[in-house]
Amino acid sequence: MTYTVSITSQGQISIPAKLRKKLGLDKKNQALISESEGRLIIEPVKDVLELEGTFQTNIKAGPKEIREAFEVHLAKLAAKSINE
Repeated sequence: MTYTVSITSQGQISIPAKLRKKLGLDKKNQALISESEGRLIIEPVKDVLELEGTFQTNIKAGPKEIREAFEVHLAKLAAKSINE
């Protein structure tokens, strides 16, 4: 499917509803956007909580604690890269 979309003065575009639904995108999700050979590629970003059961651990934590720990980890990584 091909859609024509408008680009706002801020450089924003709207992703058509059919594509958002097909890709599972909503306002709670994020997407990666990249360029390859003059084309824009938009890919949904999986939520870390969707990976439940992927990693083995003895640590017991609920979704809220896991998300908070992950956010703290990302903040530390960002701070480290700024200081380098």
